[in-house]
Amino acid sequence: MQFELDSVYTVKLMSGEELVVKVVESTDDSITVSEPVSVAPGPQGMALMPSLFTADHSHPITINKSSIVMQALTDEPVRIKYIEATTGIRVPEKKILMS
Repeated sequence: MQFELDSVYTVKLMSGEELVVKVVESTDDSITVSEPVSVAPGPQGMALMPSLFTADHSHPITINKSSIVMQALTDEPVRIKYIEATTGIRVPEKKILMS
């Protein structure tokens, strides 16, 4: 499994849980991520919620690669929501200027 550092990925775990994570380190056996969030259905569609409620999120979290069954770069709209949810920074919409 190849992961680009500082990229946002969606990973599916053997448990069936789907996570959105930012990869900060990758070794042969594990990935270290910051701010992992779980994808869950909500009243207005899919929602992002903390994966570990009691963890100290100022420290990176390690996921064993053997527990990952699928991985993909996160879709742009979800990636933007992830950035907003984990950093508080609002990503502006891409607009085309026409004169």
